Amino acid sequence: MSAFKARRVIDQIRGRSYEETLMILELMPYRASYPILKLVYSAAANASHNMGLNEAASFISKAEVNGGTVMKRLRPRARGRSYPIKKPTCHITIVLKDKSKS
Repeated sequence: MSAFKARRVIDQIRGRSYEETLMILELMPYRASYPILKLVYSAAANASHNMGLNEAASFISKAEVNGGTVMKRLRPRARGRSYPIKKPTCHITIVLKDKSKS
């Protein structure tokens, strides 16, 4: 997905608690919210397994979206011509921290 579409969702969850983030992402009408929801689940699982953080007491301290590479495809058009299709990608970074430690 493009960085603009992902950034619209990420801006809503930055600085919020983990549980509040899950509720917001489940109710958002954007298609970009489901991959970001999966990413938040994964970040929480990594934080609890690797760092020993409590998921209920964590919040999103840093969430950023950076543009990735643009996949270029060609679409066939009339009279044997082609039309370029640009499929943008993005890199999403989410960092969780514990409320009690900060």
